[in-house]
Amino acid sequence: MIKAFDEIVKSAKNKGPKTLAVAVAQDAEVLTAVNTAKDLGIAEAILVGDKGEILKAAGNCGVELAKFTIIDEKDKTEACRKAVSLIDEGKAHIVMKGLVDTAIILKAVLAEEAGLRTGNVLSHVAVFEVNGYDRLFIVTDAAMNIAPNLEQKKQIIENAVKVAHAMGNEEPKVAVLAAVEKVNPKMQATLDADALTEMNSKGEIRGCQIAGPFALDNAVSAEAARHKGIDHPVAGHADILMVPQIEAGNMLYKSMVFFAKAQNAGIIVGAKVPIVLTSRADSDIAKLNSIAIGVLMS
Repeated sequence: MIKAFDEIVKSAKNKGPKTLAVAVAQDAEVLTAVNTAKDLGIAEAILVGDKGEILKAAGNCGVELAKFTIIDEKDKTEACRKAVSLIDEGKAHIVMKGLVDTAIILKAVLAEEAGLRTGNVLSHVAVFEVNGYDRLFIVTDAAMNIAPNLEQKKQIIENAVKVAHAMGNEEPKVAVLAAVEKVNPKMQATLDADALTEMNSKGEIRGCQIAGPFALDNAVSAEAARHKGIDHPVAGHADILMVPQIEAGNMLYKSMVFFAKAQNAGIIVGAKVPIVLTSRADSDIAKLNSIAIGVLMS
């Protein structure tokens, strides 16, 4: 089982290279990450966007563009459409977000003519390497689904489990988070956690072990779980942290990056191909990590 990002990159090198379709590629951190992925043998790339701006960004970060194909498209909406169309044409395996709003690229992905819909919920899966822990953490959903209902939460977990499987974790432990670890009829998050745990026990959600509700402390700390008398295989040993809604996920994501200085990656799952999607504030290393996970998923 993969436990660190350097192992993810190594595994991606063994599986790659795959081809990225980078939508609105005129971003220095994106180009740096794509260039590193190319040099490592993880991924090739087709850069779609304003060629003049791509050349300028590449010059600012010292990336040699001769090794990449560039499709000149100044309109960001059209650049996203063209990047997505490369998947249907068999010229690329993964879509990557560049300097463009998430809503614009997702509209292109979800367009009926793109052929990337599966009928499942699309959800954001973030992966973190946190100092002091012996495993990677998956956090979902911190960027896509605002207030998912029970069925959507089921699919969000299934999407995250696919990422865990791609990283070699055959039966990830899923902690369904809430503010407390006991079911409270006044707190919908605890009711949903209990229902998801029951679905898992009945075999309706497979390939993982689900438990909840858990507060964050007793999901990730075995000591905290012992102090509260929680005796469950998931307690203190969670691999996947399922948040109740987007605010909780977004705050957890950013606290890990800015307070804990954790390495991270982000990917959208639920379409026919992976979509590498990170925050504009994320580093080129985070974008490289995300590309590597996309290669493992493709």
